[in-house]
Amino acid sequence: MLTTNPFDRTDDDKLHEECGVFGVFGHKDAASLTALGLHALQHRGQEAAGIVSYDGKQFHSHKDMGHVGDIFGKPTIMEKIAGQAAIGHTRYATTGDTILRNVQPLFADFASGGFALAHNGNLTNAINLRRALVQRGSLFQSTSDTETIIHLMATTTGDSVIERLIAALHQVEGAYSLVAVFKDAVIGVRDPLGVRPLVLGKLGDAHILASETCALDIIGADLVRELDAGEMVVLSSEGVKTLKPFAVKERRFCIFEYIYFARPDSIMENRSVYDARKRIGAELARESHVPADVVVPVPDSGVPAALGYAEHSEIPFQFGIIRNHYVGRTFIEPTDQIRHLGVKLKHNANRAHLEGRRVILVDDSIVRGTTSTKIVEMVRSAGATEVHMRVAAPPTRHSCFYGVDTPERDELLAGRFDEKGMADFIGVDSLAFISIDGLYRAMGYDARDMKKPQFCDACFTGDYPTRLTDQDSSDRTSQLSLLDDGR
Repeated sequence: MLTTNPFDRTDDDKLHEECGVFGVFGHKDAASLTALGLHALQHRGQEAAGIVSYDGKQFHSHKDMGHVGDIFGKPTIMEKIAGQAAIGHTRYATTGDTILRNVQPLFADFASGGFALAHNGNLTNAINLRRALVQRGSLFQSTSDTETIIHLMATTTGDSVIERLIAALHQVEGAYSLVAVFKDAVIGVRDPLGVRPLVLGKLGDAHILASETCALDIIGADLVRELDAGEMVVLSSEGVKTLKPFAVKERRFCIFEYIYFARPDSIMENRSVYDARKRIGAELARESHVPADVVVPVPDSGVPAALGYAEHSEIPFQFGIIRNHYVGRTFIEPTDQIRHLGVKLKHNANRAHLEGRRVILVDDSIVRGTTSTKIVEMVRSAGATEVHMRVAAPPTRHSCFYGVDTPERDELLAGRFDEKGMADFIGVDSLAFISIDGLYRAMGYDARDMKKPQFCDACFTGDYPTRLTDQDSSDRTSQLSLLDDGR
């Protein structure tokens, strides 16, 4: 059955991307480069990390709970995972226990040799697949949906690891970007809709795979290109081999990567994430501006959108809220009183720029609304005469099933109230979200032109691009005992 998460997330009012992946082939310091890459991807998962390497003779692995620097900061650890090929994973758990057996990459010994796999995303039919595999005799060692892919590989036919992986992926539904290492090659693959990101880079003669371009920057690698939706690349001593094993589908890249998940210094789909967020802020100002004295971001994720809003509205931008970057979950956990003060521990009002002023607060999104309520209280206590909230995303009304930790719909503020009800709950003088059309305009598309590429925007619209097999199963509650931690 589902077990209690060691972290209380009821006051964690953000959506969370569940993991980041990184891979290197053809470099003598592949594991060290992978550790650095995972550092750059730490924002995609802060609870555990792992690396599997191959030195030409055998595989080496190290995984642990915690941050990348704590896990791989010792030279003795890196010496144990030496090799010229490596993959890594940084993880954010969703439901169930945060335990070492679920930390990726996952490793298996096939008849053809060792194989390790790391996954960013979520399989929407993993529970049903897992049930069938267990009935056929498969013995699972983790509660991760990623292990389902390994068992599918073990029970399917194919003359090579690549053929078996392709056959396995033809059976899964949902979103995934994968990196894998076996013998003398590293594999990268994106799902046919391209929901989750994956890029290819180059460092000298070595080839790199990463969830985001910021992970290439940290090791001095050049961006070659983004993998296409449904593309598989095999990195080996022969170079880069490209395969297109899946039917071509309309791309549905996750729009929330631009709004919040990705680091602002990353490039996605040839767009600067930072510039995209500024354009979203400018569009938000065009759609819903009100007279005010100052534009204030909810740090840190609201900063680029607030800059765009301020520039378009010609209202001064100020850091009216200062964030303390040195407070973590473990510090605010011990007592209910300390937990209640969590927002004040993380944020403090900059009274000099709030007192006596009409304030526009800009945030990237609203999930439960609990943090927004406390932020508004803080700003009013600092003397703001009016507080208007502007949100750089449409209302989040639906859960995500593609690799994002989302509350159930009845926990989502927009799933419980209309816009006026949300404004009353948060305690603002006015509340406005960017429209879905405005969001698409900021991305350079007309949402009404269906010939244009579309994003996965299911958390706003309920338009899920794949079947939700597990979610739709009538006996889903009993099935959850088979899979209590997805990533």
